[in-house]
Amino acid sequence: MAKTSKLAIIPVMLCFFCMGFVDLVGIASNYVKEDLSLTDSVANIFPSLVFFWFLIFSVPTGMLMNKIGRKKTVLLSLLVTVVSLILPLFGESFGVMLAAFSLLGIGNALMQTSLNPLVSTVMGGGRSSNENLASTLTFGQFVKAIASFSAPYLAMWGATRVIPEFGWDWRVLFAIFLVVGVLSTLWLWATPIEEAPIEGKPSTFVECFKLLSKPIVLLSFLGIMCHVGIDVGTNTTAPKILMERLGMTLNDAAFATSLYFIFRTIGCLTGSFFLRVMRMRTFFIISVCMMALSMCGLYFGQDKLVLYTAIALVGYGNSNVFSMCFATALESMPNKQNEVSGLMIMGLFGGTIFPLLMGFMSDAMGQAGAVLVMAVGVIYLFSYIKQLKNA
Repeated sequence: MAKTSKLAIIPVMLCFFCMGFVDLVGIASNYVKEDLSLTDSVANIFPSLVFFWFLIFSVPTGMLMNKIGRKKTVLLSLLVTVVSLILPLFGESFGVMLAAFSLLGIGNALMQTSLNPLVSTVMGGGRSSNENLASTLTFGQFVKAIASFSAPYLAMWGATRVIPEFGWDWRVLFAIFLVVGVLSTLWLWATPIEEAPIEGKPSTFVECFKLLSKPIVLLSFLGIMCHVGIDVGTNTTAPKILMERLGMTLNDAAFATSLYFIFRTIGCLTGSFFLRVMRMRTFFIISVCMMALSMCGLYFGQDKLVLYTAIALVGYGNSNVFSMCFATALESMPNKQNEVSGLMIMGLFGGTIFPLLMGFMSDAMGQAGAVLVMAVGVIYLFSYIKQLKNA
């Protein structure tokens, strides 16, 4: 088998860009709603599908990696993603878009589960330190964020410049991402990556879930649930807080979401550096303290500067939590990384649970109630610090 080249990290990072394709569902669902004259409740089916497929496919994907390998599983995820990008180019009926978004969610669930362990393989698996793995995963999240950022702008560009030959309008977004997806698939396929053989008998479905009986695996799983819940919760609640307390219009308050993503992206980029020059435990403490300050600002703040600062703090502080929890879980069980990866990615389902609880609380006591739900997640992350005592 061919040895793994250090340059293999380049096509792997390009796959992280493809992972970011899933974030187009937000802007795309708005355009689909307008084009098909859908109600909000029907249009919201599209983004909801993403988290649903994470719940269903994450653990089975970890088991699939044991049978066909990490690289082949990532290639399969890319193929599913490519098909999802092709469908909207031939029409935008409700059925077509439902199929496209479902495949996009399935492909992303496969990719998120298999791509992170593939990074560990390229870096040398268990021989690399937690900090180096977390740093590389964080840089991958930065690359992913580039795609997340570009999706709305590409869609808006296409919406104002209809492509007459094809009639794609905003759907030119799918064509552009399709080109990148095909390139990523071919490049990764042509890149030799040596994977260590699985030792012992592959885990069954039940045995995968039994890994949650290991404290570090369960606590890391809950940490990722809190990370994603706070991430989705901030995106949803930050504009509402500005509207409630400052009387802003929705268009003006929407800047809060952009501000969050700006600092989240900056956090991913700088975090990949800090995780190489300081202990992961130290950086985790700094990150969670920033999030705690943010929750205080979001709960008590009545001034624009205070609220904007709070949004920036949670954006930066939450940007590296996923990578640190994920790396800690993977390194804790080097012989079960595929199964652990599936369980960790299933934790992204927290993006569904937190917003539901926040909705009930905000109905009861305003947006401060939603902030309290996120604050519970931050408190849990403080308790996770002791799991990093050796990191």
